Amino acid sequence: MDPIHRGPDESGHDAAAEDARPAHPAALPERAAPAPARARVTRIVSGGLLLTVNPVDGSEIEPCPPGEEPPAARRRTPEERAEAARAAAVPAPPGPAAPELPLLERDEQRARLAETLTRGRSARLTGPDGSGRTALLDAVADDCAALAPDGVVRLSGRHRTTPGELLHELRAAVLHAPHHRPDRDGLRDSLAGVGAVVVVDDLEFGGAALDELLAAAPECAFLLAAAPGVPAPSAEAQIEEVGLPGLGRAASLALLEAAVGRRLTDEEANWAGDLWFESEGLPLRFVQAGALLRQRDRLRVTPAEFDAFGALEEAFGPSGTAPAAGTADAAPGPDPYEDPDIEVHEVPLPSLGEGAAPAALLASRLSRSAQTTLRFAVALGGEVPHHAHLPALVGDTHADAALGELRACGLLTPAGTRHRLAGGVLTQLLAHGYGHDAADRVHAAAQHYAWWAGHPSVGPERAAAESDALLAALAALLADTAGGTEAEAERRTTAVALARAAAPAFAAGLHWSAWERALRSGQEAARLAGEVAEEAYFHHELGVLAICAGNLGRARAELEASIGLRGVLADKRGTVAGRRALALVADLGREREPAPAPARADSPARVLPAVRAAAPAPAEPPTELLPPVSAPTGVVPAFPAFPDFKDFADEGPTVVGRSVTVPAPAAPAPRRGLAAGILDGTRRNLAAVGAGALLVAVLGTVVTLGATSGNDDAPTSGTVSTDSTADQGGAEDPGTDDGAPAEGGESGDPAATGTPTASGSPGPTTSGATPTATGTDATATGSPSTGAPDSTDPSSSAPGTTTAPPTTSPRPTSTRPVPTRTTTRPSTSPTGTIKPPTTPPTTPTTTPPPTPTTTSPTTESTPPTDGDPGGTASATLDGAPTASETPVS
Repeated sequence: MDPIHRGPDESGHDAAAEDARPAHPAALPERAAPAPARARVTRIVSGGLLLTVNPVDGSEIEPCPPGEEPPAARRRTPEERAEAARAAAVPAPPGPAAPELPLLERDEQRARLAETLTRGRSARLTGPDGSGRTALLDAVADDCAALAPDGVVRLSGRHRTTPGELLHELRAAVLHAPHHRPDRDGLRDSLAGVGAVVVVDDLEFGGAALDELLAAAPECAFLLAAAPGVPAPSAEAQIEEVGLPGLGRAASLALLEAAVGRRLTDEEANWAGDLWFESEGLPLRFVQAGALLRQRDRLRVTPAEFDAFGALEEAFGPSGTAPAAGTADAAPGPDPYEDPDIEVHEVPLPSLGEGAAPAALLASRLSRSAQTTLRFAVALGGEVPHHAHLPALVGDTHADAALGELRACGLLTPAGTRHRLAGGVLTQLLAHGYGHDAADRVHAAAQHYAWWAGHPSVGPERAAAESDALLAALAALLADTAGGTEAEAERRTTAVALARAAAPAFAAGLHWSAWERALRSGQEAARLAGEVAEEAYFHHELGVLAICAGNLGRARAELEASIGLRGVLADKRGTVAGRRALALVADLGREREPAPAPARADSPARVLPAVRAAAPAPAEPPTELLPPVSAPTGVVPAFPAFPDFKDFADEGPTVVGRSVTVPAPAAPAPRRGLAAGILDGTRRNLAAVGAGALLVAVLGTVVTLGATSGNDDAPTSGTVSTDSTADQGGAEDPGTDDGAPAEGGESGDPAATGTPTASGSPGPTTSGATPTATGTDATATGSPSTGAPDSTDPSSSAPGTTTAPPTTSPRPTSTRPVPTRTTTRPSTSPTGTIKPPTTPPTTPTTTPPPTPTTTSPTTESTPPTDGDPGGTASATLDGAPTASETPVS
């Protein structure tokens, strides 16, 4: 048996009963730890690019793949526009409501602005802070609510220094296209058909930027409001200027009575008159003066008359001067001058200086929560946090009611969907010490906003609506981080955390101007704090933003800086993301390069190195037919000159190199014909063609001369060889077969003959025979003989006739012992080829008789025989036989 697992028979219990016993309840599972919230990853299509906003690893950008294109934007319905208008309006703060104030002495400006908008033109309202610009804009917007098909769109120009952000907000208010931000061209196309009355308050730009805003939405009528220091519109902009002056004395007193809620006493009226003169009728001063008089009324009455149990003293301090939430200003208190049962204390009126700058006096009579809220607003540069953040910042659950107190006193003014300090209030509070602890309050606000912006429950739209306060806290932190103490280092770290949390929220909320400001502030804070990884992140995000904006040069610089920093940290994933974005920058740069101009069809290809452009090839000259060549005796036919190619003579040497043709994106040029291809050939081909034509002409000439040189058997009349002399009678003497000279014949005069030469060509039967001296006739060059004028020697040639020089024929001579009389044949002589003269002689020239020379030492010169006809033929010297006359042994 198994001692460990015993059977049922061993325990004495039935197995069925054992199984029927209820088992012990299992222990409750431990409470699982909450899963970490997933980061908000938003995909946005910007132009032709897909942007993935990842708060953890950084944004990624790529070309928008097929199927990811957003649907076409649709126009919002009237109900959707009304809902968007309510969301864009300033929410009513909790707490005491401000009294309703009339719009006095503004009827003329109101009617003028409405009439301008009705005509479809734009208007610009100019007035100082506190003159009632916002109230007048609201009244005119209500008058024009049904004027345009797309209704009235309210925008805020505060911290918008370029028209791009305003145009994107206008498109989002009229068209429904979530997660889509078009590029510049797409934005203009989207707004081309939008027709609305656009009301822009607190405009901060003018000039060319304002012209761009108006041109981008041509079907919209703009109602703009700006301070006097904002640049004016350009001269080309058709905007009607409307100035907003101060109120008159009567209107100022009426506004003060409406703010107080009762009639003014004579003393108060006189005080109001002095205030009107001091403030030049600025409406804001009388709204604040009304708040001062209301506080004075509460001070003149004993607090026990309103709160017998001391609630006001417990809530607002021992003075009991501040009203309770929801009671003090909700309804006007009893008039101490009308109720005789109320004990009235004497409280003097504020001085004229306090009436002109009442912020400090008003703040001193508010609740502690309202005063703390003012201190936060002063620390943030005039930006007031949303009332939902006041309980966390102030540390009071009812602190959200403080915003109502401040607005009822005229210390706040609307700014878009939020509030900010009214004009002049910030300066007055700083003068009374409200900024002594600004650094600590800024740090507390930054920590709160860093936690809130990064929380998953906070949507991008809410973060974008609170962008002014977040960016103000970020800028204030950077301004107080110049020192090296531990407190400054902590502030720098908080600034990095705030920028790291807010930047992705602004990007996902399509508030890209705030996104850029947060990234630049975060990059500076990370540099000061020495956090290299965070600095690389901000550089990468700035590069991605520059790609979306189309600034490729800036994007390349930011991405390269990010890659370098991440390479130092060995951040492989971040480096890969940066290189992908950098490759996209290179691709976009190649796509946006201007296309080269298409090359002309008749322009030559560029050659490297290029000496000079090749000239167009000349047209081929017509072929000239050669005249028929006859066979005249002793005359060489003239040939036509080869056509000249002027381009070959004028141009330098052709440099043949590698042809680099600029590619043209346009359609390829049509194929050219064969004639055009020949004309566009290179000069080398033309030179080859010319050389070939010249060679054919020369060969044709040689062949023609050879064919027309005559018959070998027909002796040429008047031609005398070295073996015989011409007879005066023109007949051969038959009695001279013995090799002696003919009877009565006389040898030629040596003075009249050419230079004798030695013939070194022995006959076939006289091998090694001694060469004899042979005279060269002086007339061989075509010159007339130097003999007597009446000489009839056939060797004399007329002018213009050329006789080839006699040479020894290589052919075998006769084997007879008698001298052989041979005839010189130029066509069979290897060295006596007849060359055509380049220029025929025009004037006969006389060649002087050369001095006879003897080339053989065995020969002697004999005197010429009398009666020799002029020495035009060569004769043997001293009667010795020549090589051709040597008898055969």
